[in-house]
Amino acid sequence: MPYWRLSAFYLFYFGALGALIPYWSLYLKDLGFNALQIGQLMAIPMATKFVAPYVWGWLGDHLGQRMSIVRIGSLLTTLIFVGVFWLTGFWELGLVMVLFSFFWNAVLPQFEAVTLCYLGKQVEHYARIRVWGSIGFIVVVALLGIAVDAQGAQVVLPVLLAFYGAIWLSSLVIKDPAVEPHSVEQPAISSILKLPAVIAFFVVCFLLQAGHGAYYAFYSIHMEAVGYSKTLIGQLWALGVIAEVLIFLVMHHLLRRFGARNVLIASLLLAALRWLLIGEFADSLWIMLFAQTLHAATFGTFHAAAIHLVHHYFTGRHQGRGQALYSSLSFGLGGAMGSLASGYLWDSAGPMVTYSLAALVSLLAVVIAWRWVVNSL
Repeated sequence: MPYWRLSAFYLFYFGALGALIPYWSLYLKDLGFNALQIGQLMAIPMATKFVAPYVWGWLGDHLGQRMSIVRIGSLLTTLIFVGVFWLTGFWELGLVMVLFSFFWNAVLPQFEAVTLCYLGKQVEHYARIRVWGSIGFIVVVALLGIAVDAQGAQVVLPVLLAFYGAIWLSSLVIKDPAVEPHSVEQPAISSILKLPAVIAFFVVCFLLQAGHGAYYAFYSIHMEAVGYSKTLIGQLWALGVIAEVLIFLVMHHLLRRFGARNVLIASLLLAALRWLLIGEFADSLWIMLFAQTLHAATFGTFHAAAIHLVHHYFTGRHQGRGQALYSSLSFGLGGAMGSLASGYLWDSAGPMVTYSLAALVSLLAVVIAWRWVVNSL
């Protein structure tokens, strides 16, 4: 298994996310966009994630050339992103974001399938590779906050371009793994998608990411409005991912001891707590520090458990589309709907109401997961 080459890809991919998610909304604010427009623009990468992964996942499952898709997607992302250096209007910037995010969102689900193929029966060790993505996020989000404070939000653009290029370069040194032949009697993927446990699982993933909408779109703006510096905001983002890294190191023990379903439910309960704390106590730095450590649950344990369940629900030739559906329906559709809803609510209802609704959405997901999600089919 090419551990370091796989890890380097995750490092660069999530390093790019460390520049995009915390600081893109601040860049949009500097361009003069209002809360609704920011919510709409921040929803674009998530909305394309609803469509792109399944389109590319279908190609990957049928052609078997997943790394070719990763290379093409990352190269086109890099080339198209260059347009943001000149286009600053709402519609033209939105169009560039649609195009580059469509290809960028083709990349990760296919690469996840490649990583899991390399892992084989040791899928519980996925977190040991994925942790390098979290490290990349931490380094970028912490250092870029200092740079944005010193030079302004425009500095985000060249940093993102450099990371997109690095993603493409790292993909060139990774080959497709040898794959065991699929059973000719494997049922159609539609038969899996009709199972109540699978339907419930995807609904839960959608709801969790919908609850994250206000966090991804407006957390940095919210913290800035309270009075925190961009450097401190970057450190708060970094703290969340440090907690994620630490939980990844023991994730295989948690999955073995408690099972993916129970880990999923605990993650959702802690997500509800986190959104309530951010909405109610933003002016307390100590409470914000604690709330950020809960990122270990709202992303870390949830994502690792979800990847584990997808790997068990979708086997053989369905693996790529299973990962694509998880990405599409959660980070894609769920994230887009959450960002749009928070954009409409932010100015009219305020941060407290917006985050309280996010907590309610997470609690609804708890009920569904408790009733229908199972550890394996």
